[in-house]
Amino acid sequence: MKINANGTEISVLLSKENQNDYISLTDIAKHKNSDDPRIVISNWMSSYATIDFLATWEKLYNPNFNRMEFQTVRSEPGRLIMTPKQWIERMSAIGMTSQAGRYGGTYAHTDIAFEFASWISPEFKLYIIKDYQRLKLDEAKRLEIGWDTKRELSKINYRIHTDAIKEFLITPELTKQEESYTYATEADILNMALFGKTAKQWREETGNKRQNMRDFASVEQLIVLINLESMNADMIRNGIAATDRLRKLRSVAYYQLRSLQQSNSANRLKQSIQHRLEQK
Repeated sequence: MKINANGTEISVLLSKENQNDYISLTDIAKHKNSDDPRIVISNWMSSYATIDFLATWEKLYNPNFNRMEFQTVRSEPGRLIMTPKQWIERMSAIGMTSQAGRYGGTYAHTDIAFEFASWISPEFKLYIIKDYQRLKLDEAKRLEIGWDTKRELSKINYRIHTDAIKEFLITPELTKQEESYTYATEADILNMALFGKTAKQWREETGNKRQNMRDFASVEQLIVLINLESMNADMIRNGIAATDRLRKLRSVAYYQLRSLQQSNSANRLKQSIQHRLEQK
């Protein structure tokens, strides 16, 4: 996932346990030196104040922390030079990790990442914390309302949709490219009905080339999407033209979304009133 710290995108590795997230120190360091963020991280770690902080964190959370090796490093004469790789390997540290590939770089537990950000700029740190809190709040809401379950249901239900396309719209004379286009077009009929835009339009608007806009849908939208997939599959089987199907699906999506949102608003109001009464 990404957080946006006043215009700077920073990668976050979200843990399934919801408590040990790791934030990219590499992305944070780019705020100070975009050309060579590794130097920034190394400079921060080549300080006794920093390694004392890191050691304290490891002692609290890592039973395998190599305390003897830390004392050796701490008492070595001369200038301290430390890199993330050296720290991880020599101390058996878990507060930092190095990732390879597209999302590569140095990541650190949020406690450590915020400390590093404060060294970069206290103001920048506040921007990071603010958007990280927003990210965690969104995540909590999704878990609370069963977002993940409904997203999986929509993916499973999509099989009904693709089977109808395969049976009634894919003909032997179509090339593989034309088949792919047919599937994409039908997917965008659902996108247009529910979100008012195609997948390509969403990617161009957001600049997000890797993810699916349905992964950012609300729980109400996911419920409606499940219904639209089944409806569109039935209309395909009945030979209804794409323009007519889109018109019908858009009408249904508008009605169902409004109904669900009004119902949820009423429930939230009821819960709020009940909570206030219980406090009196």
